[in-house]
Amino acid sequence: MTPITPEDIVIVLCRPSESGNIGAVCRAMMNMGFTRLRLVAPENVDAGRVLERAVHAGPVWHAAQTFATLREALAGCSFVAGATRRRGEKRKSSTMSARELAGFIRGRKAAAASAGASAAANAPVAAVVFGNERAGLDSGELALCDIATHIPVSGAFPSLNLSHAVQIYCYELALALAEEDTPPEGRWVPLVREEIEALCDDTYRTLQKFGFYQKSENREQWEFFRDIIARAALTRREADYLRRIVLKAAHYPGSAAPCPAP
Repeated sequence: MTPITPEDIVIVLCRPSESGNIGAVCRAMMNMGFTRLRLVAPENVDAGRVLERAVHAGPVWHAAQTFATLREALAGCSFVAGATRRRGEKRKSSTMSARELAGFIRGRKAAAASAGASAAANAPVAAVVFGNERAGLDSGELALCDIATHIPVSGAFPSLNLSHAVQIYCYELALALAEEDTPPEGRWVPLVREEIEALCDDTYRTLQKFGFYQKSENREQWEFFRDIIARAALTRREADYLRRIVLKAAHYPGSAAPCPAP
């Protein structure tokens, strides 16, 4: 199965009216590795202003496609989500959060491939559609989408800048598409259960050598170590460092002498 890549995702802006916002969207997309931008009936675009706000994301702007209608812009897409916070009689009855949508998109290509749907698997997996800065998606535009999607925001101030909304979706999509088995250098990855218990064993056995326990076994304290280490969410590097400290203590003079129980 071909894995999902950023090239499978299309960002669509319907009737964008601010050139600066378009440029900021280009930057938001390229920050997260996405490059496929489609514009529907943009209003009075100033290319210089777009590139000024895009900073180094000019390639996204130069490769962007422009269409007269949303229906034309969605050609070749196998799934379409419309970003909106509005509900109503003629609008979608259900909605996914940005994070739920990202997870759903990740699973779509696998499902299509396993079903033998090679054409669907090779098409762009999804288009995420955003409306005009002032009015959002109208009912007709949302009707062309397969589902509504939203960003959970404060009801006291629910309006988001267009580029900010695109940034959030691109961030969630990038996380969903990332290869979890090969985390980048320096990324925080906590110990798994087996590693936690191995660290507990080393700590517990070292304390036994000290004569720390009055009884031969103290399961309660071993479980205490396990619980606090798990809650601390140590990385493997941190655990190795702690283990070296504990094991080194066993070789200090007098370390074999009995210690009073707590």
